[in-house]
Amino acid sequence: MNVEAPIPFPQVSRTPEAVMFDRRELGLILRVYGQMVAAGEWRDYAISSLRDVAVFSVFRRTAEHPLYRIEKRPKLRSRQGLYAVVGMDGRVLRRGQDLDQVLKVLERRLIGPV
Repeated sequence: MNVEAPIPFPQVSRTPEAVMFDRRELGLILRVYGQMVAAGEWRDYAISSLRDVAVFSVFRRTAEHPLYRIEKRPKLRSRQGLYAVVGMDGRVLRRGQDLDQVLKVLERRLIGPV
């Protein structure tokens, strides 16, 4: 009878989980979204959760490119800021650590000139 050493299980490299918005963050984003929908500015949204970024995209009409993207990038937390609002043309309109402050750039656009 031969006794063999047990064969260890292969090491499985875990892929990082997707970055997602938490309940508080979604509450802040949906508050601004609701105000803009009530004003007739926005009509649709999409949420994407990827490995390195979570994105809330806002659309004027469903079949368009997003007007704005609200991004959460945990890797930029210590440098430029965890959150960013990106315009349709790819320019970063505002970036920072506090989501409520970052979203104020969108609220100012609601007030706009009369």
